[in-house]
Amino acid sequence: MDLHLDAVTVAVDGHLLVRELSLTVGRGQTVGLVGPNGSGKSTALRCVYRALRPSRGVVRAGGEDLATVPRRKSARWIAALAQDGGTDLDFTVAEVVAMGRTPHLRGNRALSGRERELCDQAMAQLDIAHLADRGVLSLSGGERQRVLVARALVQEPKILVLDEPTNHLDVRHQIELLSLLKGTSLTVLVVLHDLNLAAATCDRIGVLSGGQLFAAGTPAEVFTADLVRNVFGVAATVVTHPLTGDPQLLYSLASANTSHPTPIGE
Repeated sequence: MDLHLDAVTVAVDGHLLVRELSLTVGRGQTVGLVGPNGSGKSTALRCVYRALRPSRGVVRAGGEDLATVPRRKSARWIAALAQDGGTDLDFTVAEVVAMGRTPHLRGNRALSGRERELCDQAMAQLDIAHLADRGVLSLSGGERQRVLVARALVQEPKILVLDEPTNHLDVRHQIELLSLLKGTSLTVLVVLHDLNLAAATCDRIGVLSGGQLFAAGTPAEVFTADLVRNVFGVAATVVTHPLTGDPQLLYSLASANTSHPTPIGE
């Protein structure tokens, strides 16, 4: 299922957080959103998983305006990992993962054998099977993050929306998670702060600055020294990864002179 943001604008208390954002995530593609803090990345994602309604513009999934789709139906299509997606209640890991089946259940129906197997598989993939009986409040931040990703996968979505999924994860689990995402057939929209991880994981990149789309394209097209300097205010050298051929950025501690970036279309 493809995903399309068509001229999405979000205004809150008179402040434009996102302005005229148009972005397409093709079926089975992984598209990364990157940009400085406060550039509108999380706000754009909230419009996709319907925590926010755009002030103007449309979000479409499979050609349908999400605003017109029943919420239970859209919850079967779209699974999300938000930055504030934790729980204050001490459910077990297995119970939290099983909550991913909620959009598919009616009443108090118990999980089927297939659904329990799906939960077990997701926990194994995220290396949390050994934590199944632990309370989530006893887990580290990285362990809890992997539980929430497993819950999203158990939902069996067509579109996966992830806001900083590598937060709190050690290097091994960052690589394993992003490799897992890259190997799925899901349509993925993901916010990442680490530009090198984004380059290694994503088919296409959208760069936001000041709530507007500054650049979009493949990692090789987008990640240039000029863009990193202008958008992030950092001096960087772009090199080619010797094994994958992906662009990788080597940063300098020297300050970079910045100019105000010009969004696409201006």
